[in-house]
Amino acid sequence: MKRLLGSWVFIITMVLIDLYVFQSLKLVTSTLSPKWRFGIHTAYWSFTAAAVILFLVIPYVQFESIPKFIRIYVIAILFGFFIAKFIAMIFFLVDDARRILQWGGLKTYQLVKGENGATDSISRSLFLSWLGIGVGGGLFGTLLYGFGNKYRYRVEKVKLSFKNLPESFKGLKIVQISDIHSGSLDDHAAVEKGIQKILNLQPDIIFFTGDLVNNTASEMENKISLFSAIKAPMGVYSIFGNHDYGDYVQWPSAEAKKENLEKLKKVHADLGWKLLLNENIAIEKNGEQIALIGIENWGARANFSKYGNLKKAYQGAEPHPFKILLSHDPSHWEAEVCKDFTDIDLMLSGHTHGMQFGVEIPGFRWSPVQYVYRQWGGLYKKSNQHLYVNRGFGFLGYPGRVGILPEITYIELA
Repeated sequence: MKRLLGSWVFIITMVLIDLYVFQSLKLVTSTLSPKWRFGIHTAYWSFTAAAVILFLVIPYVQFESIPKFIRIYVIAILFGFFIAKFIAMIFFLVDDARRILQWGGLKTYQLVKGENGATDSISRSLFLSWLGIGVGGGLFGTLLYGFGNKYRYRVEKVKLSFKNLPESFKGLKIVQISDIHSGSLDDHAAVEKGIQKILNLQPDIIFFTGDLVNNTASEMENKISLFSAIKAPMGVYSIFGNHDYGDYVQWPSAEAKKENLEKLKKVHADLGWKLLLNENIAIEKNGEQIALIGIENWGARANFSKYGNLKKAYQGAEPHPFKILLSHDPSHWEAEVCKDFTDIDLMLSGHTHGMQFGVEIPGFRWSPVQYVYRQWGGLYKKSNQHLYVNRGFGFLGYPGRVGILPEITYIELA
């Protein structure tokens, strides 16, 4: 019932926005021929009709039963069109607010007999309408362009120096990957090229920081051979992310959900990856050791379950001079690690994907996700502790990337 009510609220909101935006669309198309106006208006409302039908149907079906093409691309296009209209609406609201202020007496808004005030007001309305449609349309076009970036894997190289790092581990080459989201991947050949990029780096050790699947272990059934190619001389170590627990789908029983998690644990084993579940192990090289701690998902935000137990995972790691923590959600760093576990030197996370949308150029970084997560992508430091947030290997929801490319992180310790 809650799911159905949510769909209706979204549909009503969407239609109201459509009606509002359509008024500006009519204004900017008023000088076109009737044939062109009809075509543009029909196309506009066709998107709305398709979205309404889709959101009416979704509450009555299992999301995973919807054909993958519709789930990945059609929903993304319809949602992208809605976001574009929402952004355009901001400009139209500015114009309406301007006119209300004029009518209120701050400036006379004249609409009679071609007076200068009327011409100025109409031209401003037309300008803001065109500007809103241009910005919204540009955003929609950018989102469509981003479909082609979802497999453009980028290697981010980072060199980190630590005074307490044992001599044998200086020069250690680490590759971190995160957020594979195998249920979204639909081009095995493209993924294989990404995996080859990992292997070409010739890492000593590889860490995977969670979200192997979107929801179910079955997503990996035809991908075991693909990802089992990821190997390193000192091993591959992994943890769970929030999506790995199956919390976002309806299960017929608690036992079915538990069985799914056990299957996913076996998937990690079949891949040849050592899954760390609130535990630590010693990594040894030339007789010297460092501690690797891996916990289950722990997020500071209330809407994410806390399966992780760092206190438990940490036990026994105290004597090691250098400690690496694998923890999926970067909010864990400030909320607990920096406060209570100040001898953890390096934490590796993922989770945010950089929202798969943003701008990263020398001297400037921005993504909408930064308003939710203070640490959302790249390297962060507080006192002697470091955090690196991987932007994700795969994608979820929106089947693309704009400005924030899929990432393979290469870290060299010194």
